[in-house]
Amino acid sequence: MSVHDIRDIERLKKINAALISRVERSMDQQGNAFSLFQTAINLENRIKQRTEELNAAMRRLEQTNLDLVAAKEAAERANLSKTRFLAAASHDVLQPLNAAHLSISALADLPATTESTRLVRQIERSLETMDELLRTLLDISKLDAGVVKAELRDVPISQIFQSLRSDFQPIADQKQVRLRFRPSLASARTDRSLLRRMLQNIVANALRYTQKGAVLVSVRRAAASDRIEVWDTGCGIAEEAREKIFEEFYRGVTVEEEGRSGGGLGLGLAIVQRMASALGYTVGFRSRVGRGAVFHIDMPPGTLTLIEASQEPLEVEPPRSYGLDGARVLLVENDADVLQAMADRLTAWTCDVRFATTAAEALRELNDTGWIPDIVIADQHLDDGDLGIQTIHDIREFVGRSVPALIVTADPNTALTSAARSMGVELMRKPVKPAQMRALLAHLLA
Repeated sequence: MSVHDIRDIERLKKINAALISRVERSMDQQGNAFSLFQTAINLENRIKQRTEELNAAMRRLEQTNLDLVAAKEAAERANLSKTRFLAAASHDVLQPLNAAHLSISALADLPATTESTRLVRQIERSLETMDELLRTLLDISKLDAGVVKAELRDVPISQIFQSLRSDFQPIADQKQVRLRFRPSLASARTDRSLLRRMLQNIVANALRYTQKGAVLVSVRRAAASDRIEVWDTGCGIAEEAREKIFEEFYRGVTVEEEGRSGGGLGLGLAIVQRMASALGYTVGFRSRVGRGAVFHIDMPPGTLTLIEASQEPLEVEPPRSYGLDGARVLLVENDADVLQAMADRLTAWTCDVRFATTAAEALRELNDTGWIPDIVIADQHLDDGDLGIQTIHDIREFVGRSVPALIVTADPNTALTSAARSMGVELMRKPVKPAQMRALLAHLLA
């Protein structure tokens, strides 16, 4: 039926309304689809824009991180260069200081007035302070540079205790403080010099801050760790100082030092902490103000082992007299000031001294078959590139016997220590203290 056949106007209106409604619905659907399409395009553009902004920020952050890494590496290189320089500079720094020590010692032996003697003692004390500061700074530099390598061997704890007692008993007696080392049959697998230096610094601090009472050093074995403890009845450590005591140049003030300078450099515990790290140990303490403190060195379990009393090497008693009169000493040293100062010292000790600056000169001095040295003292670095340790070997070969020998050097190389030990040669680091060198020479000659 066509439209022309429709006679019912109402029906036609209904059909028209239905058609219009269908068209409107179709248009609405198309409009919604177009709107969604537009929305999707807008969202895509915004996502693309945010992604580009994020990528730009990431690139900036990456560049910043690269700059920070480069700056960190540059700072580390500069710090390592500094520490390596200080560690390597020991020879040049300590050489003139060694000559000054020997010269001042010789000056002190000359006839003098009371005032000049006082000035000499004052200079000696200043040199000792400078010596301590330089040695400690160089030690810290070497530890920070990682050039200190632990040489592990079995060390009887009693030997370290006896050595520390010998060093500190006069100080304790002067302060009227009891110094006790609890007997131990333990042996530690450790580096003897590093462990002794750590205990030396801790005991020195304990005595410095203890005005009355006692200082006790003991060993304790436990399941978690092996431990060496240093107890004192000193002034204790205040709460605000507990985070600072291991920092460089921080030191408390004792009753004796209050109101004046002196009494230490504030580097002892900083050295202890670095040496402990080199050995894989930890250092801690507990303290009560006015009641004292307990410092402890914690070592891995099994570091300490018990030894039989009969196995423990006996300590050699130090000679009671120097016995250097007429001793024939061959001195091999290339620094003119050190050579003159040391020759003056040896002559003042009534030694018969001959000297050389190279290995060849030293051997020429031995052409006089009537003069065979009783002891050889040599610097490690000589003229013509000669080394003291090799020169001592050549001298021993020349005379046909193992002449007692001493290397006096500022060279911090640990390989030199091992070489000297393997040859049975004693080693002293510059600057040397004349009294210590004289005692060692007497011991070697005995």
